[in-house]
Amino acid sequence: MAEHKGMRPHDVVVLLKLVSVAHQEEILVKSEALQQKALAASLGMSQSEISASLRRSRVARLVAQDRQQVHPQALFEFLCYGLRYVFPAEPGPVYRGMPTAHSAPPLNALIRSAETYVWPSAEGTARGESIVPLYPSVPFAARQDATLYALLALVDALRVGRVREIILAQDLLKKYILRG
Repeated sequence: MAEHKGMRPHDVVVLLKLVSVAHQEEILVKSEALQQKALAASLGMSQSEISASLRRSRVARLVAQDRQQVHPQALFEFLCYGLRYVFPAEPGPVYRGMPTAHSAPPLNALIRSAETYVWPSAEGTARGESIVPLYPSVPFAARQDATLYALLALVDALRVGRVREIILAQDLLKKYILRG
């Protein structure tokens, strides 16, 4: 049995990218090496980080043995009930960056707030309280994939949100991940 030394924040990013790919019904190359290379390029990570991440997620039973399919119910439960305790976030100083949590789609259409949360980024279009992303390349990856951006913003709402924001984020994540 493989030893599991715990999940890392970027494991969540990799899992959400797999959900995004499935949500968009893109066809993945069946070769695991080519899939990992494509994931690495799209997420701004190394191929070895992707491989180790998928291995940890498999041991945690968040992905199937072939490392290509996410176990939707397990991922949903982990995100909704464990993420904010394992990878908490605290709003920091005001920076220019890319909106996240309730300040980004899809929650920004449902919640009006005077506070803005951003991932610090030189290419950002908004100013707000900074939220440290789960991985430094998150703004890059989110700019490449609108579905991934929505998923990452919803996850940040779980990490920093108040009760109303968390409930709305959980409902939307359920639609993305469980397709229901």
